[in-house]
Amino acid sequence: MPKTKTLPGVFDTHATPHAYEALTPDVVLDALADLGLAVDGRLTALSSYENRVYQVMLDDDQALVAKFYRPERWRDAQILEEHAFAAELMAAEVPMVGPLSFAGKTLHHAHGFAFSVSPRRGGRPPELDDPEVLEWIGRFIARMHNVGAQAAFTQRPALDVHTFGHASRDWLVQHTIIPLDQQRAWLSMCDQAIAIAQEKIDAHPAASLRLHGDCHPGNILWTPTDLPNGGPHFVDLDDARMGPAVQDLWMLVSGDRAQRTQQLSMLLDGYEQMRELSRSELALIEPLRTLRLIHYSAWLARRRDDPAFVQHFSWFGSSDYWAGQIHMLEEQCEAMQEPPLWV
Repeated sequence: MPKTKTLPGVFDTHATPHAYEALTPDVVLDALADLGLAVDGRLTALSSYENRVYQVMLDDDQALVAKFYRPERWRDAQILEEHAFAAELMAAEVPMVGPLSFAGKTLHHAHGFAFSVSPRRGGRPPELDDPEVLEWIGRFIARMHNVGAQAAFTQRPALDVHTFGHASRDWLVQHTIIPLDQQRAWLSMCDQAIAIAQEKIDAHPAASLRLHGDCHPGNILWTPTDLPNGGPHFVDLDDARMGPAVQDLWMLVSGDRAQRTQQLSMLLDGYEQMRELSRSELALIEPLRTLRLIHYSAWLARRRDDPAFVQHFSWFGSSDYWAGQIHMLEEQCEAMQEPPLWV
């Protein structure tokens, strides 16, 4: 059945069923049992939207995590490149929870889904107002970057003006996502923001390395330091890509300029114990923030047919949403023209 045409930004409950609607508990449990895992039927959906992630219990009460990748987002070669990076990090004793291997493979397929299985390791969000925590996270990210700089991704995309800026803008336009009453103003401001971002990035060239790529506080888990392997860790690298090192730092700072400067200083105190960071990269923070803002709107729009979209993003797509985006892009154009943070 063909998709029903809808207005931009409106979720269509009568569209062609999304692939995730076929991912029932029985499908998940059967896929894991086919790997030889003694699943006992206890299955808990974990907080995840981009992929579908489940805690599964085995007969011996061991807990594992099964991650079913969003269909058509990554090719197998791109997922395997992520898995290989995780293995490199673990071999270097960087705290990373990578996928387990079954029959010599970390990526598996069942019922049209690609999936992997990892050990279960919990944690809580880090206390980013604690200077010692920020310094520790800085060391952790530097250790990850030391491994990331040893080779390059060949399958996964880069974080640059084209992929996050132009490609996102063009996709939104081609798919008539932006309401007509906001389209001209958004396009004008988006083009202006992309041009300034390109200018700043060209003026401050930075080496590109393998990154986590989406290093915000929600993607770092912290375990008590009095436990074995306590401290920060990542549980996956779903957004790993090539880009400048500062990309994995700027999303961990917030507040006014003085607060961000202080937080960044603490992160760099830890980072530079393990790895040097060129201060010229700090000029890329606002351009990278701008590109992420544009990319995020396209990321949301591409997922409007997901059955869980309305639950998570009911606010997306309205005229008010795009008016807010125009305002934020205006602010980013101003921020990119200000002197960069300097610590």
